[in-house]
Amino acid sequence: MTIWNVLRLLGGVGLFIYGMMSMGSGLEKLASGKTESILARLTSSLPRGVLLGTVLTGIIQSSSATTVIVIALVNSGVMKFSQAVGVVMGANIGTTITSQIIRLSDLTSTSFALQMFKPSTLAPVAIVIGVFLTLFVKSSKKRDIGYILLGFGVLFTGMLMMEDAVVPLRGNPLFERLFTTLSNPLFGILAGCGVTAVIQSSSASVGILQALTTTGLVTWSSAVPIILGQNIGTCVTGLIASTGASRAAKRVAFCHLYYNVIGTLLAVAVVYAVRAFGALPFWNDVIGMGDIANFHLLFNVCTTLFFIPFSRMLIKLSELTVPEKAGYANTPEVEPIALDTRLYAAPALALAQARKSVEQMLDIIRLMCADVLPLMLHYDEEVAALNMARENRLDAREVSITDYLVGLARLELNEDDAREATTLLLLVSVVERIGDYVTKIVVSAKGMNSKKIAFSDMAVRELGILNSAVCEVLNRTREAFIHCDMQMLRHVEPLEETVDDICETLHARHVERLKQGSCTIDAGVIFLEAIACYGRISDHCSNVAARLISNIGDNHTDPHTLLRRLHEGQEQYYNVLIGEYREKYKLPAASM
Repeated sequence: MTIWNVLRLLGGVGLFIYGMMSMGSGLEKLASGKTESILARLTSSLPRGVLLGTVLTGIIQSSSATTVIVIALVNSGVMKFSQAVGVVMGANIGTTITSQIIRLSDLTSTSFALQMFKPSTLAPVAIVIGVFLTLFVKSSKKRDIGYILLGFGVLFTGMLMMEDAVVPLRGNPLFERLFTTLSNPLFGILAGCGVTAVIQSSSASVGILQALTTTGLVTWSSAVPIILGQNIGTCVTGLIASTGASRAAKRVAFCHLYYNVIGTLLAVAVVYAVRAFGALPFWNDVIGMGDIANFHLLFNVCTTLFFIPFSRMLIKLSELTVPEKAGYANTPEVEPIALDTRLYAAPALALAQARKSVEQMLDIIRLMCADVLPLMLHYDEEVAALNMARENRLDAREVSITDYLVGLARLELNEDDAREATTLLLLVSVVERIGDYVTKIVVSAKGMNSKKIAFSDMAVRELGILNSAVCEVLNRTREAFIHCDMQMLRHVEPLEETVDDICETLHARHVERLKQGSCTIDAGVIFLEAIACYGRISDHCSNVAARLISNIGDNHTDPHTLLRRLHEGQEQYYNVLIGEYREKYKLPAASM
């Protein structure tokens, strides 16, 4: 085997891995993250988790990637460790799909239809169609299909290059001795584990083994241990990904390791026990691509079926390996949602995490807003300090979410995900500004306390009505954002307009009280500042709602155009709702 054959072999391996990654990336984009989005919600039972893990890995063509995604989900608190076990099991089944595709090289029929499915025919056809779709078609979904076809074609081109490169190894005594050595189960498992750990893909290492079958030197006795070792080697990616993650996430990585190690040991025991009784007469025969694909599938399915009743054993073993810190076992989760960059591999999940963080910001603001009126009426230093701490959390959340979304936006996203990322980037800064205005009212309350200022009974009643209206605007905006509820969103603008009317009326009334001397200057200034802050909170809620409405459905209306149509009375629901809210938040008659 010359240096040129070695270079051709390495090039084939590179093309094979690149094609597999491209095909998986295209499939993931075409799915628009739908499969991953349900991953965190539909793992209530172990069999369901196994099915989801199988489907997800079949889509992205990588059990390592699935494991990394699951580790990130557990680290983020979206998925529990117990839910992740089934997904990890299913990932091992899903990864066998690649080897089943590669076995198409075994087709030998002279039928024209079957010949079309041979890699030597299918690869160039797939590449030509893929290039056309990616270069000349504008539809993002069709371009994704093009990337899938390109990846498919490049994968098989790499496979054919590997097959051609190893042809000189036929009859090579050194290579023959190598595979004789690998017939030893220990050496074979170590070889399979080592190669997979280096290239971090069991699918790719199985594909390389399938390519080597063309030499006629790979037997069942040497291939079986290598395949078993490949399943252990793929655990390295998960172990690396869990570095620096939470204890629960580390447990997922170790669960994956124990699952594959124990499964491999059991398979070795069964296979060699059967072999000892002479029940495998083909043991020293040459193995084919299809045989490798079938054994790979059979091993992973049987291992999963075996472990389903004993999943608690895997969980317990992982918990013993990564124990909980003393005193922390029953501590409720109080930390902000983790924005894990490992979820960039599944943009839909990364966006879901960013949305949850924005929801958390809105929850914080809702709590702050509920405190501001009581603080102005009966100041409490502890409550004020708590609200200032909440404001600091909002600022920190804005920075982390923005950085996370900017990093995500740099990736190649589909149209829906890119629009969602842009919307969240705009909303997170608006939500933070809402928190700023709530904080200004808290600061005003502190000033009232230090100067011993109190509002009149009428001012208190007026502020109570305004505060209730603003809290409803905020709550409806929050609920609409969380549930993507169009009906809830339609209530925000009429409420905001009602708040504007209240603010305008209260401003005029208070100026009149100041003129008549029935209110002090200091109290008047704070009252007017509070009114202005309430008005700005309501305005920003309106901006959030308008942005959300414009992004729901296929018609992406400009938010400003939408607001103008509403205020011009072009929407009947708006006219009805504004009348209802004006009656609900009707101010008491002015008393001068």
